[in-house]
Amino acid sequence: MLAHTTLPSPVGPITIVASPDAVVAIHLGDDLPLPGSRPADDHPIVAAAAAQLGEYFAGRRRDFDLPLAGAGTAFQRDVWRALCAIPFGATCGYGELAARLGRPSAARAVGAANGRNPIAIVVPCHRVIGKDGTLTGYAGGVAIKQWLLEHEARITRA
Repeated sequence: MLAHTTLPSPVGPITIVASPDAVVAIHLGDDLPLPGSRPADDHPIVAAAAAQLGEYFAGRRRDFDLPLAGAGTAFQRDVWRALCAIPFGATCGYGELAARLGRPSAARAVGAANGRNPIAIVVPCHRVIGKDGTLTGYAGGVAIKQWLLEHEARITRA
């Protein structure tokens, strides 16, 4: 059974959803449909995710240590693993990420997989930017993407 909680953050409400074994979604906003989900009163994985996100927003965490199980195709999961390899405070272009995956002509497919990332922030799709450095789409909105990148840049400079 899935468990969920919604917590406040500097970028607005964040909803965490977990199975008994792993985080399955982190959604920016509190309107994530949760069929069959129950409130996560004492769910250890939800509690760990909430604590680690709190540390991230407080500037005390750069890497997450959570079991993850976002639902997606094999290619999407490959892209999401590659996203996790982008260092805190750094950015990467879609084409560069495609090349890292050994599929240099798959920048659009990488972009589509990036857009379907179910585990925001922890799987850092916000670190992928346009080839010319522009901030392209983000599920939470470009303003939130900009905030996350600036937050990481501030911490990296400190």
